[in-house]
Amino acid sequence: MTELPTLPATREAYDAIAPTYAQLFHDSLRDRPLERALLSAFAELVRAHGDGEVADLGCGPGYVTAHLHGLGLHAFGVDASPMMVELAREANPGLRFEVGSMAALDIEDGALGGVLSRWSVIHTPPQDVPAVLAEIARVLAPGGHLLIDFPATDSPHHETQTYDHAVATAYRWSPDRLAALLRDHGLAEAARTVIEPKPTDKRQFQEVQLLACKA
Repeated sequence: MTELPTLPATREAYDAIAPTYAQLFHDSLRDRPLERALLSAFAELVRAHGDGEVADLGCGPGYVTAHLHGLGLHAFGVDASPMMVELAREANPGLRFEVGSMAALDIEDGALGGVLSRWSVIHTPPQDVPAVLAEIARVLAPGGHLLIDFPATDSPHHETQTYDHAVATAYRWSPDRLAALLRDHGLAEAARTVIEPKPTDKRQFQEVQLLACKA
């Protein structure tokens, strides 16, 4: 399996905090009605285009993979952290979870009806993100959908910015810049949502969800 240079350190960091992470975030969708609505729309679009399998990339302990399954999708999870995958399997014995790299997925060309990348590219250095997007485009079937979530930069003039993530170095992206990279890989933007931070949020930056479709 090909690995990006920064992946081993990120994997080790998430292995170390996996039980704590799973406990803290197991119900994080509960107070996020807009994100739940977008996941529902994503599921409907996937089902309307052949109902193929959906990969939850960077699935962590698997709670969002299980949510996708509850929406009627044939969802499975992929994560670089073996500890996260172990916890996901324990919590969801009826679902499939695999250890893998987003830049080298063990999935056949055009095999998937959908890909979810929920905050999973944030630790990938900007110069390596095109390789990840190319791999996502490779495994998606024509008409397949990608839903990718990430934190936004302070202004469109900043293509990327680092921020103080508790686990590993993380990056914010200009939504326009990431949408352009998606287009470069044959993934046309279909919709975009921007969620403003609450006054009580620790990090005062926007959260972005881009929905894209492979031609």
